[in-house]
Amino acid sequence: MSLKVFGALALLGTGLVMTACKSAPELTTANAQALIQAKYDATPAVGVNISVNNDGMVQGATAKYWNRTTIYPNKYWADFTLTPEGKKVVKQAGGGDVIKWRPDSPTDKNYSIVMVTLAANHLKARDIKAIQDAVGGGKTVTYTEGVDLTGVPDPLAAIAHNPGNKLSSTHQADFVLDGAAWKLQSIE
Repeated sequence: MSLKVFGALALLGTGLVMTACKSAPELTTANAQALIQAKYDATPAVGVNISVNNDGMVQGATAKYWNRTTIYPNKYWADFTLTPEGKKVVKQAGGGDVIKWRPDSPTDKNYSIVMVTLAANHLKARDIKAIQDAVGGGKTVTYTEGVDLTGVPDPLAAIAHNPGNKLSSTHQADFVLDGAAWKLQSIE
């Protein structure tokens, strides 16, 4: 008799567990994106780091963001000064108004400097991939994190799209069930 009671209780417990699992709300890609974006929006807005190569230096000079003030005897080193227009849109990562252009040779294609946009924006979450079940009942999702160039003038945005700049990267977000709602646990 007690074996039947324990069997019935086990069956009832299994049914409750299965019912509880089915009552968890669905985590949709739209919900996942909204939770990730809310995390980004809660952090302070920042400028975008832009790697400026030789082509970018020419584009910046054409846009009148900087002027060449000194050229050195080797003919490929130069100093550039940020113009008033340039100071409105960009700053050097290391500070100061003088850009010290010092490539290794006249044909050095790898030399670059880092400038930071003054237009500060939040990162953007996009391209949410399929949601996967994780160990422990959580969920994981892979997505693209991208910089936002809103408010950046077109010439500076063009420099940001030159080779050497990384405007997006792939990340994974982990979600856990918190009561009856999904919660963003971490971003890797």
